[in-house]
Amino acid sequence: MIIGKKKKSLIANTVFYLSVLFGLAIIVNIVGVMLDYWQPIDSFRFSRFVSYPGGLLIAVSSIVTIIYLVKKKNLSGFRKMLISLLIGVAVLIPNINSMVVPDGYIPPIHDITTDTNNPPQFIALLTNRDDAPNTLEYGGPEIAAQQLAAYPDIVPIISSLSPDDAYVKALEVGIAMKWEISGADATAHRFEGTATTAWFKFIDDTVVVISENEGGSRVDIRSVSRIGRSDLGENAKRIRAFRDAFNK
Repeated sequence: MIIGKKKKSLIANTVFYLSVLFGLAIIVNIVGVMLDYWQPIDSFRFSRFVSYPGGLLIAVSSIVTIIYLVKKKNLSGFRKMLISLLIGVAVLIPNINSMVVPDGYIPPIHDITTDTNNPPQFIALLTNRDDAPNTLEYGGPEIAAQQLAAYPDIVPIISSLSPDDAYVKALEVGIAMKWEISGADATAHRFEGTATTAWFKFIDDTVVVISENEGGSRVDIRSVSRIGRSDLGENAKRIRAFRDAFNK
């Protein structure tokens, strides 16, 4: 018998290897959607309904196992449990962040516009959305009411710039935001763009229309998700980012 040799913990090893396998599954999920091996909605569902409970289970199991090892005075698996705990927390953080709503309630809508009475219409991107589950038909007063309650700050941009100058600046903002621009029409003062979210690669379509306004121009934006009942606030966030960049 070797004095001082610590007996390996079967529990610690089990939790550790399960956490490593789960961590690899998360990485595969992320890489897979980035390489278009599966649809963004499938990756999102995995993250929302699998990785969150899995990460929580790993984190809790790691903490319980650490307590068990300390009580048994057998710290041979202590480092592995710290690694497992880090994996669990790393998996939980983005899930928790996606569930935290800093600005309040997020309604189950995916079509956000600065003009709910006469939403800007899409022309160039109509054919791109042939297979999209979400249509471009605006939902009317019900959707408008939900948007107003959740995002009262989403209103038209009133500018002192002429419609021509406002169009040029708006187009520059769209390009800077890395939208894939379509149907740019300097005469009609309008353009459309496709935006792709960074994490799950969801595709949202935008349209910007500039009209003449007393003393300058008015800029209206509409952003619509191709898939998903709720956009988790992404379209409103995009319009705010556009507004802030335009007003600089």
